[in-house]
Amino acid sequence: MISIVGLGTAASKIAEKFKSTKNYNVYILNDKVERKTKYRFKLKSYKTPEEYEKNIPDVEKFFSAIDSHAQVFIVGSSFSSNYSLGVLQQLQGKKIDVFYIQPDTELMTGIPKVLDKIVFSVLQEYARSGLLNSFTPISNTMVERSIGSLPIKAYYDKINDSIFSTVHYINYFNHAEPEIGMTAKPLAINRIRTYGLLNTTNLEEKWLYELDMERDTCYYLCINKERLENEGGLHRKIVDILKKKPRNAFRRVSYAIYETEHQDFGLCVAHTNAIQEYT
Repeated sequence: MISIVGLGTAASKIAEKFKSTKNYNVYILNDKVERKTKYRFKLKSYKTPEEYEKNIPDVEKFFSAIDSHAQVFIVGSSFSSNYSLGVLQQLQGKKIDVFYIQPDTELMTGIPKVLDKIVFSVLQEYARSGLLNSFTPISNTMVERSIGSLPIKAYYDKINDSIFSTVHYINYFNHAEPEIGMTAKPLAINRIRTYGLLNTTNLEEKWLYELDMERDTCYYLCINKERLENEGGLHRKIVDILKKKPRNAFRRVSYAIYETEHQDFGLCVAHTNAIQEYT
């Protein structure tokens, strides 16, 4: 089992999506929670970032039964992100993946933009130092581009669906046996990463964040069972395309192919050890 943690109202909406499967224990922390339960914690809200930093909630008891592997979702511009460092410190000893959801920074101003920049930078340093297993920035703007046109009323719900399905399937692939191929385990120093959607025909990536200095890039292809059984030369075609991807002593490319009863789809993950500049 993997524990999913949504810190703040917006992040909680993403975390709630994981309740649709039985593979996760979902923890929700925000100021909209009406009463505390085993998986829900009411956060207090304040007017300034300084008040948040002085009033970090004690969540050790709340997280007493959390799984050894936890994936924490944080929206950088939210006031609740002020709690993130204090909350993560109370999860020491666990394998922690942080998914950092970044809004459109070009239109942000004032305190939200300052918060986004600070938390974005500090969490990367946490990952580089080994306090986090990984730090995964995801840009709402790039998720929107990967999906296409979105209606305003369903805007965030569709983006959250895409983030959920991408993270969930990468989790699945990392615990499933492929039909062929194997994704390389990234070097321990490459703790900063991002995800992307993959065109299964030409293996073109639609990254969910523009990552600088990619090191390890892993391609996950889920192909219909009938094609796997009957289409000769499919593996060679895929390998030939992958061999054309940029590779060198510092940038490795690996792949794995899985079976599906449904339509083909693909995902990709890029890892790096380079601190990403705030843009």
